[in-house]
Amino acid sequence: MRRLALTFVSFVGLSACGFTPMYGDTGVSGSLSRIAVTTQDDRLGYRVREQLEDALGRDGSQQPLWRLQTDLDQSRRSLGRRIDDTATRYELTVRGAWTLTPAAGGEPLGGVETVTTTYAAADQPYAAIAAQQDGEERAAAELARLIRLDIMRALSAQP
Repeated sequence: MRRLALTFVSFVGLSACGFTPMYGDTGVSGSLSRIAVTTQDDRLGYRVREQLEDALGRDGSQQPLWRLQTDLDQSRRSLGRRIDDTATRYELTVRGAWTLTPAAGGEPLGGVETVTTTYAAADQPYAAIAAQQDGEERAAAELARLIRLDIMRALSAQP
């Protein structure tokens, strides 16, 4: 009983101080699902669009309030060398510039995020392709998470 009373008092105290959870139900979260995402037409662009739509909770049944355009640039460099001068690991860097434009027109918002991930180099061709694709998938997921956070910050600062 005492624990219940203590929990109740702490919730009352938090509500009185103006605390709002970042992922709580605010004015920003409702508009995130109404963002239409477009990316470049390649494998990485598809993965980023898929991850962004999942992260934003895209609701295709409603008209979009915003249009999100991303411009992706990726680079890969080898890390570590074997005795035969082949790479043992690769570092994948994905830079994503995003622009969020109101569907009704108005001033766009924008930003840039960069994600770096590594993956192991394999001797077998199929394993090497699978490792590269896994690295791209992890980079796309992290980039989508960072862009979502940027959008939430930008929209919460809007009047």
